Formats: sequence, C-alpha cells, structure tokens
Amino acid sequence: MPFTVPVADQARLLEHVVGIEGLAQHERFAHADPETVEAVLEGAASFAEGEFLPLHRIGDEVGAKLEDGVVTMPPGYREAYRAFVDAGWMTLSAPTDFGGQAMPLALSAALMENLNATNIGFALCPMLSLGAVEALEAHGSDELKARYLDKIVSGEWPATMNLTEPQAGSDVGALTSKAEPAGDGSWRISGQKIYITYGEHDLADNIIHLVLARTPGAPEGTRGISLFLVPKILPDGSRNDLVCTGLEEKLGIHASPTCVMRYGENGGATGWMVGPENGGMRAMFTMMNNARLNVGLQGVGLAERATQEAVAYALDRTQGMRGGRPTAIAEHPDVRRMLMRMRALTMGARALCYYAFGCIDKGETGDTEAALRAEVLIPMAKAWSTDVGVEVASLGIQVHGGMGYIEETGAAQHLRDARIAPIYEGTNGIQAADLVGRKLGLDGGLAFDGLIADVHADTQDERLMALADVIEQTATMLREAAPDHKLAGSYPFLDMCSVMVAAWLLEKVAIATDDPRTKAASEYFLSVLVPEALGKGAAASAGAEILYSVPAETLA
Repeated sequence: MPFTVPVADQARLLEHVVGIEGLAQHERFAHADPETVEAVLEGAASFAEGEFLPLHRIGDEVGAKLEDGVVTMPPGYREAYRAFVDAGWMTLSAPTDFGGQAMPLALSAALMENLNATNIGFALCPMLSLGAVEALEAHGSDELKARYLDKIVSGEWPATMNLTEPQAGSDVGALTSKAEPAGDGSWRISGQKIYITYGEHDLADNIIHLVLARTPGAPEGTRGISLFLVPKILPDGSRNDLVCTGLEEKLGIHASPTCVMRYGENGGATGWMVGPENGGMRAMFTMMNNARLNVGLQGVGLAERATQEAVAYALDRTQGMRGGRPTAIAEHPDVRRMLMRMRALTMGARALCYYAFGCIDKGETGDTEAALRAEVLIPMAKAWSTDVGVEVASLGIQVHGGMGYIEETGAAQHLRDARIAPIYEGTNGIQAADLVGRKLGLDGGLAFDGLIADVHADTQDERLMALADVIEQTATMLREAAPDHKLAGSYPFLDMCSVMVAAWLLEKVAIATDDPRTKAASEYFLSVLVPEALGKGAAASAGAEILYSVPAETLA
C-alpha cells in the first residue's frame, strides 16, 4: 500500500512544540529559517519515499548475507545509501567545522522518522553514525576529529557502537575486551562483541567502530572501561585485525546486519582512545542518548506506517450492509476504536520525541533548564514511543484481520520490526529505572518538578490536571521508597508521565491550529488515554511485596 510522509504533522510540531523559529534566532541555528525548514521537510519526505521505501520489502525477504567475513546487503541498498550520502542528508545536524549543516536536531528527527517509517532496517545505519558524530565531537582528540569526523559526518564512512559481549549485556561493566598500549599512541584491541548493528556491510569502503574495552590494570566494573575508535581500514590502506564471524537470525529488521565481531585474531586490532582512560562510559553515553531518542523515532515511524496502512485497508474492506449498501469496516465502531487509538498514539509519540529533541537544541543555545528537561524526557521518549510502535503495529494486524497475519499484506513485518525497539539501546525497563532512579532527583528534583509545573500552568483540561497531580504525589513517594519498591513501580510510572507529556503537547497544538486530526487525537488522549494512565497510579505505588510473595520458580 502507498505511504505518504506526514509533512504537515511534522511542521506543526516544529512550530508549536519545538519552537523552531525561536531556535533560528540564535546564531547556533541561524540557517534554520522557515524557507529552509520547509524545503528540508519536503525533500526528506521525497527522498525517503523515493529511495528507502521501494527497498523495504526486499530487505525483509532477502536480508543481509555473510560469506567469508563479507556481508552483502540486499539488491539496491548500496545505490540507495550512496544517494543518501550524495544528497547530504547525513550532514543535516552535524557541526559546520566538519562539513555539517548545523541544523537543529529536531529537524533531523523528521528525517530519521521518515527513514524509519519507510525502511527501519536501512535507517539503522545512519542512526548509529549520528551518535558517533556527537561522541567524537565531544570527546575525541583534535587528531581523531581531523582524520575521521568529516568522513562520518558525510556518511562516507558509517560508524558503529560496540558494547555488548556474550557475558555483558545490560551489565556493561562485565565486559572483558582488552586494549594494550602499542607504544606509538595507538592501542591493540582484542575480544568479541555481539549484536553489533551494521558491524560489517558493503555500503561503504570503510566502517568506523567505537569499541569499549579495558586497559591494563583498569578498575572493575564500568569505572574501568575506555572507548576506542577502531577503523575497518587503517590510514595506510591496510585491513585492520577485525572480522565479522556471524550474523544473527532475527525476528525482524532483516535488512540490518546484526554482527558478531572478533577483534585481535592476529595480534590486535589497531585503535585510538576516545576521551580519557577509564572514561569510556561517559563518552559512550553521549552516543547512547542520541541513539535512544532515535530509537524512540523508530516507534513513531513504524506506528505511522502501520496506521496509514490500517486506515487504507479499513476504508477498502467491506463487511455487512448499512442503508442497503456495503459498509467499509472503517465504519464499524470497534474498528474505528482501533484506528483512532493508532492515530492518537502515533501523534502523541511523535510530539514527545520532537519535544525532547527540541529541548536538546535549546540546551545548545545555553538554556540549561531545557537541557535538564531533555534528560528527564529521554527515557520516556525511548521507552513509551517504542511501546507505542509495538502496540500500534499489533493493532494494525488486528484491523487487517486474517490478512494481517499473512505476510502478503506487510502488516506483520511492522510488528516483527517494531519488537526489537523496546529491547535495544537500554531495555525499556532500564529506561524506567533511569527515570525513577536518576531523573526524579536531577537538579535536586527541580528538573522533573518543573515539567509538572509547566503542565499545570498550560493545560486547560481538568483530566490532565488530575493526572499531573497523581504523578506529582507518586513521584514524592518513589523518591523516598526503598530501591525494590521504587523499581517495582517504575514502568507504570514512566507510562503515566509519558501520557501526561504527550497529552499536554497535543493539547497545545490542537489549541494553536485548526487541524481536525490533531484536535481529534488530543481529545482521544484526554478522554481515553489520560484516564487509563490515571489507573496506573495504583501499580506505580503498589511496592514490591506482591512481586516477591512467592519464589520465582512458583511462577513456572
């Protein structure tokens, strides 16, 4: 079925939620004038629809292939990636010092949403490079920046993130990869990494790996981890000592090669330290925060795609008669319920993600309050938006009925692709733990409390005020709770907060515009989703006793 990028929805959020015209008044984003923003939105939509969308199905059916350490992408992917690089899309939000256009991240978010909606497996490649640009710009030496950053910014050399090992997943501190000094300023890296997205492929001649490893005598845990830049091809043109030894067989995102990488099979892969020794986690979190927000956009993109296809099918599929004429299933109340829920959730998740990116942009202009708010929003945007992607994709299958369960329609692929997003870049449970464990207390609690205060000050709806009140009371309780009780309530609490923010933002846009779809989505949030979130207050404050009331084996 055809797909159309929702440019008008994106433009409304940039105007009324991000405040992009205000950002353009600052010299940091002076190029983001209204004419340029409009051209970027239209161009990004046209590119995604024209280049990435046609390859979506073949990427799923053919997937990436590994033979003798070489990964071959599906037909058409190398050419489409070259078109992406040649058109300069990779440079949109990157610094001008290294060939970037220095546009707001919120504008880049629209591009990434489009790429995720049209071909999420393909979009993972530039997504990781965006994070690598931030990490190198913030923590890399001048020499490393001069040698590599402009190539990553252009997209000519894509980048990866190498954290996970067989024994070290969410517990990054358990990693064992080693880095030995070579005596010339470089290091020799050895070890195995798994789940490395785009760790090997034929889209480009070089791949830049950012790898976490331990130096000799490093402290245990995360305090002893350093970050290294390890290129596939060394500056002298020779092949580095690294190889892809396997590709994972996955539920979805088949076009994305998920690699097992071996470093140092023949004496050690050459790499250079990024940031200070034992400072790897700080540098890597710069990259991960970018990736987490972009993963939230994966949920948004897939939800938009699933919604459009479900609506098209429901308008075309007839069942029953009304007034003597065949009735489209879109007119059936239960189908209409699903379609309305899909549309509202999608628009709410988009608003939340764009708002988070916009707060980061404002932080770049010196607005410290906005920068702190972005920290609070990141776990919500990543976790709730990816959960939305899964729910909406599942509802899309339901709208299609039996045809949704058949691969022919493509509805099943959206759910298969969406299911990874709540898992990688920090599981959604970790995001919830981050919200209650760190973000509630950020800046002495003022960062979170300021968000609640703004909702109270802006909303005109008593239902949303009631939700904000319950969240405020629950936050006070969670701040004082024992660790297990705090974590037991973290996930429903994150859901409540996310719904509150999404409802607040949609209400703002609905008041500011005459768009009927936005107004309908806002009213659905306030009438249905906000009361649902209110009902999660009990779960958020229930504590951990019931979870541990029987041994775990009793649950088998």
